Amino acid sequence: MKKLLIFFIALFTVLGAHAQNTQGKSDDLGRITLAAYVPDQIEKMPESARSILSNKLNQLISQNGIGGSNMSERFIITANVGVLSKDVTATAPTMVALSLDVTLYVGDGIEGTKFASTTVSVRGVGENETKAYISAIKNINGSNTAIQAFLESGKAKILKYYNTRCDFIISDAQSLANQGRYEEAFYKLSGIPESSSACYSKARTAIIPIYKKHINKMCQVKLLEAKTVWAANQNFEGANRAGEILSQIDPNSSCYTDVKTFVNQIAKSIKENDKREWNFIFKQQQADADVLKSAYSAAAAYATAQQPQAVIYNVKGWW
Repeated sequence: MKKLLIFFIALFTVLGAHAQNTQGKSDDLGRITLAAYVPDQIEKMPESARSILSNKLNQLISQNGIGGSNMSERFIITANVGVLSKDVTATAPTMVALSLDVTLYVGDGIEGTKFASTTVSVRGVGENETKAYISAIKNINGSNTAIQAFLESGKAKILKYYNTRCDFIISDAQSLANQGRYEEAFYKLSGIPESSSACYSKARTAIIPIYKKHINKMCQVKLLEAKTVWAANQNFEGANRAGEILSQIDPNSSCYTDVKTFVNQIAKSIKENDKREWNFIFKQQQADADVLKSAYSAAAAYATAQQPQAVIYNVKGWW
């Protein structure tokens, strides 16, 4: 969801405010997002330590302004952990000391393409092996220069992905729209970061006609629904119920003239038969900037609907 919000908020700014590919790192970082992913392939790691590793990965990307949703991101940060040494102290009580090599990876979790990696060595001590694992993982330092360089490298590869595949992404979104899958098309376009300025601008242009197709379809659906409600109950109560449905129709839709005609028919019938005034408040048509803003609701609804579906990431061959 953060990715969507960043995209659409940015769309509302004036053209001069759009970032360029040469913009500063602090501006760029907030536009590209990663999901933290701990795969099952990490062998012999205690379950509680896996949870701590997931938290640590989330902490790393959050500290660097590239955190995103675990359910919806294409690009991921993941890790593999290798035990370098394990020692049991002769102290009372005995303690377990572990030295670990933690290799971090950034890549495309959908296509299974690794972009960048780095290895950090950490050591932890605990009353048992699980606590020693946890202690070691907690010692991964996000300020480590190797980790910082690794994240910058991964981010650059993600930006390159959008720069080189932009036309395909937009064409795919348009194909989804042609199938009537408008919310999915909005969602796909919302993944393009503002730092990929040329592609971002194309997405900004492409989303307006897609959204208009969406509202035209919804206008027909809602108008028919309202007419059905009114036909079943042609009184003041029925008028109000139909009005609630009609109020959901975007005034920029192509059938809004038919909506106005139908509203006038209802008002005339109520006045003649119920001797009452029935007033429907029409919305004002929106400029393109407001249309873009409205598209967020449709995209957000789609993203929310996808939340129960966990993404299966492909990291085969990364280590």
